[in-house]
Amino acid sequence: MDAPVRVSTARDADEALVALYTSHYRSLVRMAALLLHDTAAAEDVVQDSFVAMHGSWRRLRDADKALAYLRQAVINRARSRLRHLKVVDRKTPALAPDRTNAWVPSAEQGAMHAFERQQVMTALRGLPARQREVIVLRYYGDLSEAQIAEAMGISQGAVKSHASRGINALRQSLETAS
Repeated sequence: MDAPVRVSTARDADEALVALYTSHYRSLVRMAALLLHDTAAAEDVVQDSFVAMHGSWRRLRDADKALAYLRQAVINRARSRLRHLKVVDRKTPALAPDRTNAWVPSAEQGAMHAFERQQVMTALRGLPARQREVIVLRYYGDLSEAQIAEAMGISQGAVKSHASRGINALRQSLETAS
């Protein structure tokens, strides 16, 4: 078992944070993008999480848990952003649909691949938030049940339950769409 990382100076803290940023920034952005469906917003959420961590690094009891702290911060900030967007959507008057800007996949992507991916993403978006988060963290983030439970602040049993229900709902949704 590795001994906890001791961060004694501000320089050591900066170096540790730079190392975390270098090795985990992209995966955190991908995770947030799957939760938010918006890469630019995901980058903002991850950047905000790193900034918050930098400001509170000295209060971090165990530097080895910094990545888990960052994951939880990203998930919490993504949830907050989604809640904010729901409020904005409720308050914004509905506009007439604009059919001129319909999404069209590029030729090199391949029509079938784009269609299948869209079906999966649509089915994933149709899941309740907790199920979607567990599925994204498990199958995209490749986290263990224990890591997911820690990141989301729920029990491992709840992780298993959300994952099972989410997979079943995805399966039914994709079978219906076929």
